[in-house]
Amino acid sequence: MSKLSLGIDTSNYKTSVAVTDENGSIVFQRSEFLEVEKGERGLRQSIAFFKQTNAIPEFIRDVMDNVNPSDIGVVAVSDRPRRLDNSYMPVFLAGVNAAEIVSSVIGAPVYRFSHQEGHIESVISTSNLSEPNRWIMYHLSGGTTEILLCERNLLGFNVTEIGGTYDISFGQLLDRAGVKMGFDFPCGEKLDEIAYGSELPIIPSRIKNVDGHFNLSGIETEILRKVGTDGEGWDIIPGLFYRISQLLFETAIDLSKMYGIRTIFMAGGVASSRTIRWNISKMYDAYMEKAGPDDYTDFEIAWGDRRLSGDNAVGISLLGSRTHRNWSNYR
Repeated sequence: MSKLSLGIDTSNYKTSVAVTDENGSIVFQRSEFLEVEKGERGLRQSIAFFKQTNAIPEFIRDVMDNVNPSDIGVVAVSDRPRRLDNSYMPVFLAGVNAAEIVSSVIGAPVYRFSHQEGHIESVISTSNLSEPNRWIMYHLSGGTTEILLCERNLLGFNVTEIGGTYDISFGQLLDRAGVKMGFDFPCGEKLDEIAYGSELPIIPSRIKNVDGHFNLSGIETEILRKVGTDGEGWDIIPGLFYRISQLLFETAIDLSKMYGIRTIFMAGGVASSRTIRWNISKMYDAYMEKAGPDDYTDFEIAWGDRRLSGDNAVGISLLGSRTHRNWSNYR
């Protein structure tokens, strides 16, 4: 097979393409947010599909200007949010259509994966840990807050949901607060800048969890009552990030012990937060330092490259290369 794999991902937030080689190195990547009107908290599917359909041709041209098309032996694309029969979002059809056209022109096979599997692969492949047989994965993105039990298979991953939110996601919580504060959607990065390294003058209510499941609508109401434009109530934002970090850390301990899984990965755009990473690192160190003989300490929390935690096509590209190689060997 040729050495390069082209990955395409057209989510409701970003247009992304990536090319990786047979060693897993990134040859080319480009990822940009879709434009959202001021004051809006996202895009309807019809509008997102329209924007992705208009954007993806330029991204493909950019790929072909930077690599030799004849070196691309695999095309991989995300075709749905999760690998479930009822998982469907029209926005992914923009990427699928582009992948099929490229495939027909260059004569390379197309492999389809879920958007979620792309997140998993991008973090697994860029963490500093060897891949375990089974692991717990937190998928923390704009529209998803799920805790998953994962293992690799021939064509991607076996994924079982074991925890997460009952209502809104962390991404929605941050975006709704940020839009009310006057920021452009998506707002997570801007709120992260406000929270990082700041004191905690106001800490909102603790987020309760039961066996890794929780509700976020309560803290959403509390935050939205507090914040406004021009700095109004912004001193609660560091506390919000603290409560999110605390919840993630506590559920990591509980679920690691419950399922006997030592390694926990954090993926998705929210997992790129410097504040959350710093908070959890400090919580982990403090917990381990104070732990007694009866405390559970046989767990570790791992992060991938911050730049690849959010939506991107690198994980999809890597999955395409791996799957094509495995499928060729299997046949």
